[in-house]
Amino acid sequence: MNVQAKITRRPSVCPHDCPSACSLEVEVIDGQRIGRVHGAEDQTYTAGVICAKVARYAERIHHPDRLLYPMKRIGPKGSGQFERIGWDEAMATIAERFHAAERDFGAESVWPYYYAGTMGRVMRDGINRLTHVKKYSRFFGTICVNGAWPGYIAGTGFLRGPDPREMAKSDCVVIWGTNAVATQVNVMTHATRARKERGARIVVIDVYETPTMKQADLKLILRPGTDGALACAVMHVLFRDGLADWDYLEKFTDAPRELQQHLTTRDPQWASAITGLSVDEIEAFATLVGTTKKTFFRLGYGFSRQRNGVVNMHAASCVAAVTGAWQHEGGGAFHSNSGIFHWRTSLNEGLDRLDRSVRMLDQSRIGAILTGDPGALKGGPPVKAMLIQNTNPVSVAPDQTLVKQGFAREDLFVAVHEQFMTDTAKMADIVLPATMFLEHDDIYSGGGHQHIAFGGKLIDAPAECRSNHEVICDLAQRVGASHPGFDMSPREIVDETLQKSGWGTLANLEASKWIDCQPKFEQAHYLTGFGWPDGKFRFKPVWAKVPFSNDGLMGPWQEMPTLPDHWAVNEAATEAYPFKLTTSPARNFLNSTFTETPTSLRQERRPDVMVHPDDAAALGIGDGDRVILANRRGEVRLHAKFFAGLPRGVLVAEGIWPNAAYEDGRGINTLTGSDPIAPFGGAAFHDIHVALRRESN
Repeated sequence: MNVQAKITRRPSVCPHDCPSACSLEVEVIDGQRIGRVHGAEDQTYTAGVICAKVARYAERIHHPDRLLYPMKRIGPKGSGQFERIGWDEAMATIAERFHAAERDFGAESVWPYYYAGTMGRVMRDGINRLTHVKKYSRFFGTICVNGAWPGYIAGTGFLRGPDPREMAKSDCVVIWGTNAVATQVNVMTHATRARKERGARIVVIDVYETPTMKQADLKLILRPGTDGALACAVMHVLFRDGLADWDYLEKFTDAPRELQQHLTTRDPQWASAITGLSVDEIEAFATLVGTTKKTFFRLGYGFSRQRNGVVNMHAASCVAAVTGAWQHEGGGAFHSNSGIFHWRTSLNEGLDRLDRSVRMLDQSRIGAILTGDPGALKGGPPVKAMLIQNTNPVSVAPDQTLVKQGFAREDLFVAVHEQFMTDTAKMADIVLPATMFLEHDDIYSGGGHQHIAFGGKLIDAPAECRSNHEVICDLAQRVGASHPGFDMSPREIVDETLQKSGWGTLANLEASKWIDCQPKFEQAHYLTGFGWPDGKFRFKPVWAKVPFSNDGLMGPWQEMPTLPDHWAVNEAATEAYPFKLTTSPARNFLNSTFTETPTSLRQERRPDVMVHPDDAAALGIGDGDRVILANRRGEVRLHAKFFAGLPRGVLVAEGIWPNAAYEDGRGINTLTGSDPIAPFGGAAFHDIHVALRRESN
């Protein structure tokens, strides 16, 4: 007799490192497993649409290769040789090594390291509570937003923008520097709705012909790192042709006359030579946005991952101020709403115990830090012990050769709390099995929209997996760290955090499923003033005073242009390294996540690099040939993939594959530099010069 499984739909939230933070409806089968994952139709931003990789999440959460038990290393570092141990032995070992490092080298020799493998606030950020109480080296997260947020805030003064659902009410949607079809599918939901209901035009700006670009009415494929030049030429045309909104400029901006004069030499001919776009393409784009007041500029992260990324983001955001698009529903420039939630996270992060005299170590400089660079260590002790959660630096961090060298140190103790045996877990001394988002409680907010939502535990974790919160609280007790947050459940922390942040109780949130935090129209569109004392948008920012959480000024910040411009500070193509490489996201991966799921692996096939056929022909390279990408940081071997939809001299390698997927075990970030970008650090993942050659047989 066949017994039909009981399937119920339960609400949740996607935890992954994506601005969409989609609200979900999860099929739970007999209370033990999950089936298909659906987008929540009644959440007005998600609107029932999610990406395919999350829809098939059952492949990941029920994967046979999940880590299930604590393990200790029994072979050489990186060998993957481990044996199963109990939780008590694992945690006692970590505590003992942390104590030893603190005793012999000081508390700052311990560095808890984490990032955005989960965007849940309790599971992601609770590790900071341990850091602050124990005065371990603090963590400065620089990989994701440092090239983007300062550029946007430099103009607006705040990190917020128009309601992203207003894209559906636009007459023109400009998707700038993001492959939304692959990385933020909800952007396309609202943009295509505007086209269907209003006849809106869609413009896509990127460095190659992405799937998003295939949906565009106007496609602009420009050279990497030249977005500032495009923005300047567009504004030149707006001023030249009487399309600038002078009433708005005089009331709401700081230096419009100076900007106009500055741009007189930044014409389309000038920008064409820099960007590779034709003069006609630039003129057409400028005329479109200048004559379409309800233009919504959706500014992504991709084009900010350059050494001049902050300047480019600011320049792009300036266009909406020149046209006055901010005044209109469906108009303005949106990058992130992460600044609207006014979170009060002292309980979760232990901010009441924060000691700012304790050094902060730069996430992107982990290679230099672990190999003893005095500057990267800020003159302090070497890092001798680490606990790593929610991130895979041996794969995703820049300057991979140095990173591997650092992790190979026999005197460095590393504990990794993970879901799979990642490249970083393979280098660990102790590996701990971690829960996934449907196996614990947490709270989320979406920078790409305006909602807070709670993701509750829906099924039990397999075998001996434990949550980040459980591990941190256990370790805190063993190393003598005391704080109220260590004695509370995730639900209790969420409830108190909500109330202290002004968002009510967890019970109310669970009843309503989410909280719409979108500011009122006048505030979101800055019609009551931008976030500066005079209320005016800054064409002329003071870079050193941009209100962005930082660890001091970095990179060549003193050379940053005072007005929007093309800042030629990027890693230039040279005779030795004549190609520019961008390491763009793969549609079926998310950073190094989903690289273990069978459907994602089947659809992505293998690591390859897109090469223009004419460039390949000049080098005697055939489609599918094994090729070598090289620069002074190292070499990577992968396969050539002919693709005519990118400029000559530009290469694109999509996805962060596990290092073992490459023939010599060197991943794509072998080629990426870790030098800090101006003004507040970060790594330029899409700003890499390389040589390309066919691998000889």
